[in-house]
Amino acid sequence: MSAHNKIFLGMLVGTVSGIAVQHAGFSAETIQTVTRFVKPVGDVFLRMIFMVIMPLLLSALTLGVAEIGDIRKIGKVGLRTLAYTVVVSMIAVLLGIALVTVFEPGRHFSDRKRELLIEKYSGPATNTERTQVPSGSVGILDALVKLVPRNPLEDMTRAFDPEYTGGGILAVIFFALMLGIALALTEPGKTRTFKKNLEGLYEIVMKIISIGMKLAPFGVASLLFCLTATMGFSILGLLSRYVLVVLLGLVLHQFVVYSLLLKFAGKMNPWFFFKNMREVMLMAFSTSSSNATLPTTLKTAIEKLNLPPDISRFVLTVGSTANQNGSALYEGITVLFLAQCFGLPLTFSQQAFVVFLAVLAGIGTAGVPGGSLPAVVMILTGIGLPAESIGIILGVDRLLDMSRTVLNVTGDVTAAVYVSRFEVHNRIPVRRVSD
Repeated sequence: MSAHNKIFLGMLVGTVSGIAVQHAGFSAETIQTVTRFVKPVGDVFLRMIFMVIMPLLLSALTLGVAEIGDIRKIGKVGLRTLAYTVVVSMIAVLLGIALVTVFEPGRHFSDRKRELLIEKYSGPATNTERTQVPSGSVGILDALVKLVPRNPLEDMTRAFDPEYTGGGILAVIFFALMLGIALALTEPGKTRTFKKNLEGLYEIVMKIISIGMKLAPFGVASLLFCLTATMGFSILGLLSRYVLVVLLGLVLHQFVVYSLLLKFAGKMNPWFFFKNMREVMLMAFSTSSSNATLPTTLKTAIEKLNLPPDISRFVLTVGSTANQNGSALYEGITVLFLAQCFGLPLTFSQQAFVVFLAVLAGIGTAGVPGGSLPAVVMILTGIGLPAESIGIILGVDRLLDMSRTVLNVTGDVTAAVYVSRFEVHNRIPVRRVSD
């Protein structure tokens, strides 16, 4: 059985058994006792994700920024690729936030259910009672000062401590950014060993994530069992609205935003583009991995879309890790949805902060199944939500992971079309709107 089918089976088993327990006439104490024995399975899965957040953040973000430094040296091609990545990722996040604001999928929750949710995930020190991104001007200045870590190791070890008043995960992000900038500006011969060590750490973290995802069917079954046994059908309705909003955002970005970009920025007929991208999109959906889809993406871009091979190889290889539009959109929707579930209103400055972190996370998000989960945890912690609350959406994440990978890969090829239009050394003409 394929990995995603195992996860769907775990989702089904956990949901059905939880609903059965909820409506079997057991007392609240009996249900609590049962969930206490089942919950550790989901907790182990969550801890596998939390365990790799810091090494992933440090290695992926540092290498991502260092590669941007290399891109800058290449010239106009690199600058256009970088500009496309930042602008289109920002459009994706803003689209997601707009959809959550309009449809409010997390608001349709009774006060009693919300109290149960906060009690279940927040514990004695309720993170939702404070945020790391205050709305007042003085608070923002203090937060900016805390971005610069006095001791990065302390911020790494205490990032998930609700009582910690330092920079936490935001300070770690700043530290990784500075490492990446310094790595890009230093003579390559002197930093080759350090960079190889970071690359080795990144590959190790990827392997740990792949091992952790093998536990996903059991973790998903456990988490959904505990949710449905405690809250019944109300949590399913909440998740259904969340899934529909995410899918709506992905569809709008895929077929509206990309079509406009192709027609006006890339000068390519959108119908011609999507007709030739069917194999790539199917591969992306089935593997949930931008990296695994890369060979098919390259072949399609060069042979079917007639893009220059040198531009395609450069843009698509960088984009498989650094241009994650679908992941950025998903992360923005997920964070605001969970904030609504916990009744935590976000100010304009906090929503802007979510946009910034989601775009930044798109550069460092791993192009593998489940690669967005550590990034979501990072943003949740940044706005003061409990990291464990990601367990609410894990049961439906696999379907959304498969769907957002399609958007990620399509965005990479769209970027290649855009960059190819301006490349004066094209040896193969790009199809224009009239084709």
